[in-house]
Amino acid sequence: MSAPISWDFPVPFTVVFDVQPDDIDAYDHVNNTVYLRWIDAIAWAHSDAAGMTTAYCQSIGKGFAVHRHEIDYLRPAHLGDQVHVSTWIVKMDGKLRSDRRFQIVREQTGETLVRARTEYICTDLKSGRPTRIPDAFKTAYRVDPRIQEAVLASEQ
Repeated sequence: MSAPISWDFPVPFTVVFDVQPDDIDAYDHVNNTVYLRWIDAIAWAHSDAAGMTTAYCQSIGKGFAVHRHEIDYLRPAHLGDQVHVSTWIVKMDGKLRSDRRFQIVREQTGETLVRARTEYICTDLKSGRPTRIPDAFKTAYRVDPRIQEAVLASEQ
């Protein structure tokens, strides 16, 4: 049975995962590294949906690389849980940086299990050095005004 989900921000991009036996650690809950794997997976899925596929990024020699992760583990997930992992692009400086927020929610209860933030830096894929954000990225990763408004309201 599904419970209503209260998203932190409007128009989430969401992927649903079923907790697998390999996700469970010695304390009988989902290991912290699994949440990071889900965060990574939703970011890639969202990028693909925005047309910024790995193949495209390789063709232009530029892509976003993680600069910093911040993860708040609020409640554990367990075997048998189904989780909704959502992401929002909340900031794009148009030069070098992009920020995403993430929320992981247990479907059965609607409880938020994890909130996370990731800061990305646009990089040259050959040199690994920071580089200016291409125009195609600015378009694909544009911050939705509804999200921007909700982020500003949440920070007051």
